[in-house]
Amino acid sequence: MRRLFPVTDETAAPAREGAAEAGAPDGGGREWSLAELAAVYAYPQPEPGVPRPWLRANMVSSLDGAAQHEGRSQPISSAADMRIFGTLRALSDVVLVGAETVRQEGYRPARARAEFAGARKAAGQSPAPAVAVVTASLELDFSLPLFTSPVVPTLVLTGAAAAPDRVAAAEKAGARVVIAGDGMGVDPARAVRALADLGHTRLLTEGGPRLLGQLVAAEVLDELCLTISPMLTAGDAQRIAGGPSVVVPRRFALASLLEEDGFLFGRYRRS
Repeated sequence: MRRLFPVTDETAAPAREGAAEAGAPDGGGREWSLAELAAVYAYPQPEPGVPRPWLRANMVSSLDGAAQHEGRSQPISSAADMRIFGTLRALSDVVLVGAETVRQEGYRPARARAEFAGARKAAGQSPAPAVAVVTASLELDFSLPLFTSPVVPTLVLTGAAAAPDRVAAAEKAGARVVIAGDGMGVDPARAVRALADLGHTRLLTEGGPRLLGQLVAAEVLDELCLTISPMLTAGDAQRIAGGPSVVVPRRFALASLLEEDGFLFGRYRRS
């Protein structure tokens, strides 16, 4: 892996094996350590006082804009993409995900990883991030490991008008139900506030496209980590964000850009 941006003396020069120093790697074609990836993708340091939540998204897209192939993101991913995926999870307090993505991707609970145990403990984090599922209907299979055997209890974000029997089923399975909307649906801004009230300020969303579109429209997304896969898929697959449109396109600034085997790993922050 090599860093393309920000440009440094190392990135401007021809890549050299082992040229990077820990915490500021150029890469030189070698596989980066998890510690180096964690340094590149570290969350911003909170301001003094009450820290505000920071919501980042992690998505993958083909060259022609497809976020999935045959309903799943895995076919357009790579080993390096999965290393970054795991690093972003390990840095977060909670992973926010839409109900349809849970159903399509066969979501499992986040696992505790020994490589990040010390850093998470020092940051006051639980051994693994919680998963928070956004759902209006609560039509989920509560017998799945995501609900029955997570390291940290799974959160279910829903509206105040959710069916009481489905709320009871979620709670019986061990999930914690959090109300984040007045009607059937979930208000994105209220969901972010509710998670912050629970002490989750390092937020990560892995989609799907409909949820990401709602977060963009609500202007609560702070950062996008986007993998560009060097593949063409054609077809009618979704983009990384769908749903309601933004009246004025929101500009994000490039914070970093990595490359490995033709895959580009960009990190963009709200201007």
